[in-house]
Amino acid sequence: MQATYCKRELPNYQVFDERRYFASGRDAGCGPVVFEVDGLRCGLLICEDAWFDEPAEAAKAAGAQLLCVLNASPFHLDKHGEREARMAQRARAVGLPLLYAHMVGGQDEVVFDGASFALDAQGLVGARAPSFEPATLVVSVNADGRVSGPLAPLPPLEGQAWQALVMGVRDYIGKNGFPGAIIGLSGGIDSALVLAIAVDALGADKVRAVMMPSPYTADISWLDARDMAERLGVRYDEIAISPVFEGFKQALAAQFAGLPEDTTEENIQARIRGTLLMALSNKIGSIVLTTGNKSEMATGYCTLYGDMAGGFAVIKDVAKTLVYRLAEWKNRQPTRRADGSIGPVIPERIITRPPSAELRPDQTDQDSLPPYEVLDAILARYMEEDQGIEEIVAAGFAREDVEKVTRLIKINEYKRRQSPVGIRITHRAFGRDWRYPITSKFRA
Repeated sequence: MQATYCKRELPNYQVFDERRYFASGRDAGCGPVVFEVDGLRCGLLICEDAWFDEPAEAAKAAGAQLLCVLNASPFHLDKHGEREARMAQRARAVGLPLLYAHMVGGQDEVVFDGASFALDAQGLVGARAPSFEPATLVVSVNADGRVSGPLAPLPPLEGQAWQALVMGVRDYIGKNGFPGAIIGLSGGIDSALVLAIAVDALGADKVRAVMMPSPYTADISWLDARDMAERLGVRYDEIAISPVFEGFKQALAAQFAGLPEDTTEENIQARIRGTLLMALSNKIGSIVLTTGNKSEMATGYCTLYGDMAGGFAVIKDVAKTLVYRLAEWKNRQPTRRADGSIGPVIPERIITRPPSAELRPDQTDQDSLPPYEVLDAILARYMEEDQGIEEIVAAGFAREDVEKVTRLIKINEYKRRQSPVGIRITHRAFGRDWRYPITSKFRA
């Protein structure tokens, strides 16, 4: 049997723009499609169709005894539970078992997590494929509508995030034909996390780490960076930027005469590093993975053409507090290191020391930002949960912190527009589902 089924419900929210490009099968006059497998009549639905009543009811009216739902549903944290709950409602509403076949793999910023599953007519999960890996799920459907098969467990939140980030890196680099990845390794937590993800995704032989110490780089930073590179077995190089930095200052001395040093000199250091990494990328063909997290991208604590220079932003949608959780989670996993031993791959001091850009003496991130626990909570409420300033303040946050964080989010849109694409792991990331103007004259 050959048949054509036209998707009826076209999503137009978050990362979806289907109404911009496609016409609904309902408008095109396409009806339900029911096909037979070993005497069982299967009604076909595509993704969003299964989230609405009419397509499933039409399939049942056409004789379907089982719903087969083909899906490319973008991942975000804990999407598994949401997906299974909604499909359980659909199965119960029409009184039919349901098979949910889900795509696996990464495409640009979105990741598809697999975890296909089968439900009986009461909405109970009877079979589930593994998450974040291609798999064939063989399901038995009994005459009474019961389903059975292998039942893979769902990973914990940190495991979900890790697997999504690994898959996103592997597929972006592999499908676009890059031979490997280059990472500016600073001795800090963000670049350490990106390095660990990249090695899991690509293998140590395809990852290169470059440490670029400045006059303000602490000894423990390069010691920890070297230690981590040795644990993972990646190529490690050190390129001091002090001579280049002095050259820049000398070239600009006449222009800057009489002016105090400020963030200009900090940004020059970051931009030297970005230039060096991009030069290596151009020469050897490997892609530069940037290391900025969601908290930094939200507040603008990142440098255009500096630490934002690169081809793929691995943790662009990972808040700083989650960065720490993922680092600690990874270190708890039994991991074989380059010397053959089993143990943590991120040196403990990288996790425990206060985060710093090390662009001026004794600098720490918290010099001018609220504690990350506060910042990230405000960010989640404002950006991901659509709460306003008054609502966030009413929830117990200091007005000064709320107004500062939300103002920083608004005024730094121009930076985010120029940042590399990055992996989406929350239901609202800085990408296709965040559309905010750069120019807003109403804002003081």
